[in-house]
Amino acid sequence: MDVVHSHCCGLDVHKKNVVACVLTPGQNGRPAKEIRTFGTMTDDLLQLADWLVQYGCTHVAMESTGVYWKPIHNLLEGQFTLVLVNAQHFKQVPGRKSDVRDCEWLATLLRHGLVRASFVPEKPQRELRELTRYRAALIRERTAEVNRLQKTLEGANIKLAAVASEITGVSARQMLTAMIGGETDPTLLAAMARGKLKRKIPVLERALRGQFGAHQRFLVEQQLAHLDELDARVAAVSAHIAEQLRPHEATLARLESIPGVGRRTAEVIAAEVGLDVRRFPTEKHLAAWAGMAPGQHESAGKRKSGKTRKGSPWLRSALVEAARAAARTKGTYAAAQYHRIAGRRGAKRAAVAVGHSLLVASYHMLDKGMAYEELGGQYFDERDRTEVVRRCKQRIEKLGYHVTLEALPAAA
Repeated sequence: MDVVHSHCCGLDVHKKNVVACVLTPGQNGRPAKEIRTFGTMTDDLLQLADWLVQYGCTHVAMESTGVYWKPIHNLLEGQFTLVLVNAQHFKQVPGRKSDVRDCEWLATLLRHGLVRASFVPEKPQRELRELTRYRAALIRERTAEVNRLQKTLEGANIKLAAVASEITGVSARQMLTAMIGGETDPTLLAAMARGKLKRKIPVLERALRGQFGAHQRFLVEQQLAHLDELDARVAAVSAHIAEQLRPHEATLARLESIPGVGRRTAEVIAAEVGLDVRRFPTEKHLAAWAGMAPGQHESAGKRKSGKTRKGSPWLRSALVEAARAAARTKGTYAAAQYHRIAGRRGAKRAAVAVGHSLLVASYHMLDKGMAYEELGGQYFDERDRTEVVRRCKQRIEKLGYHVTLEALPAAA
């Protein structure tokens, strides 16, 4: 096979050590091989860098093992061409598995150009990713704490969640604070309702009649305090993200014009995909990388499972959430697409399909700097008007009616 990179190195990365294999031109056309093990402390990795420079290494490949590749990437970035490889792309021969063989095999594949580099964004985007992902983790933790609060109330026979749509809303929060303070009269507690919840005061009085003991008061007080702390942390992280993205405010505003895409989703797209999408040749490459495109599995002329591949879970969850929000909008293409697919394939597949459409729209808006163009909720009917009319007429005739169609006069 042709040699693509004459001076290269493969790294088998672990938590406490890194096994490195350097391949350089040797005698009789066979590569010279040097293997050495380094620690993962900063000074150890700097020694690794000096060792690679000593052999004139130009390209370095490593497996994307958890987060253990990041310290190495941080210190070697800029000195060498780094290739981060998906573990599934260079599986070792079964029965010949060891750290030394892994780094040798990876170096050999790199030498002949047989490994494909994973997408690793620039450092500013990687830092933005850490912020948005940390915020997502905080929001998930907040959701878990709300669920724990709900369990505590159920254990005290307080059925507040059966009446109020949000047990951490203004009205519910005031009631819970009063209950922590020792108030037990359901009539007084229900009178604290605000807004639309006032219509449910009789039901609230029944829901707030329970057995709220001392230990429940303590638990609810701790859980509310934890929720306040998480809210403060989410707000602080969001403010920091907004400051990081302040120069791109106009671009984020365009993304927010997409139905279902709010500020947080726009920030996630900016962090996970980047605002420069030219690294993806087409929108199809981006959708496949994100795990939002149908999988391809065909054998013997038969199309088998089209399950989507694993992509970025952070981007995928944000897009699916945006798709479900878009499905509730009125008169939009996204809502029409969702209901069109949900009736045949189910809500989950419909959400993924709409999320794919939102990602494709984002790609073109970022690539061309254009605004979002709404196609409208009647797009699919207008696209194939004749077939829609024929199908509806046929269904009515099957019910025993004679159908005559007459076009409405055009609006003045």
